[in-house]
Amino acid sequence: MTSVTIRQTKQQIQQLTNTESASKLPSFWLTDWLLYVIDKPALFLITDESYELTEDEQKQFNAGVTKMQQGMPLAYLTGQQAFWSLNFMVNEHTLIPRPDTEILIEQVLDWINTPSIYASTKRLLDLGTGSGCIAISLAHELKNDNWQVVAVDLSPAALKVAQHNALINEVANIKFIQSSWYDALRTHEKVSFDVIVSNPPYIDEEDEHLAQLKAEPISALSALNHGLADIEHIIQQAPSYLRIGGLLAIEHGFDQGFAVRQLFADNGFESVTTVQDYGGNDRVTLGHI
Repeated sequence: MTSVTIRQTKQQIQQLTNTESASKLPSFWLTDWLLYVIDKPALFLITDESYELTEDEQKQFNAGVTKMQQGMPLAYLTGQQAFWSLNFMVNEHTLIPRPDTEILIEQVLDWINTPSIYASTKRLLDLGTGSGCIAISLAHELKNDNWQVVAVDLSPAALKVAQHNALINEVANIKFIQSSWYDALRTHEKVSFDVIVSNPPYIDEEDEHLAQLKAEPISALSALNHGLADIEHIIQQAPSYLRIGGLLAIEHGFDQGFAVRQLFADNGFESVTTVQDYGGNDRVTLGHI
């Protein structure tokens, strides 16, 4: 195999990102993948353009490009994704954490930092934890403030990933439970949480865009009733598990803000507000009981 330098590979990346074909990839996916393959810092691509990739590195890089062109996200190739202030392992059993979900973290922390919670031990429940990115990020931020986090997911494979992520991020104030939403929570845990958070499936099962998501688990993305079925269930049951004054915060679709606010109001929540994401779309609705 003919030797290829960093400079030549960067030219290849430029060609791939300039194409008008359906297989066009984000340029940062390709540069981040190259850095992952050669195991070098970003500055290396500028200071060492004459570096020659080994034969194995060339094969790995090209194979990864092909997989990404076929629909595999970069995070599934590297097995990791940065979120909030931490790094998370991801695989085909979990969704890839997205920047818009950080809005949920911000809003919950803003609410917690108000002087409204007086319990000596404070508890937070994350429903449908997946990779654990929400629960672990919050537990990490709150570990010195006597908060305990409970994270549930129906998938044993997803919970295994989440438990690993808690371990590598040195987060101990968290417990994982296999459960379909609230089902496996014990009776004594009713009316015991100060905060419930969730990023549930919310894409309409008939949404044509689901066909483009070839790698991520569809069960973690789509729901019945135009994407509202799981959201409705979480909201309806939340008053049984929240302490008086407790917060419910849910991520949802850009076009679901009005419907979700109505569900909050119908189930006795007050001060219901919807917060937009970085793109100006409705993304997180909050209310307290």
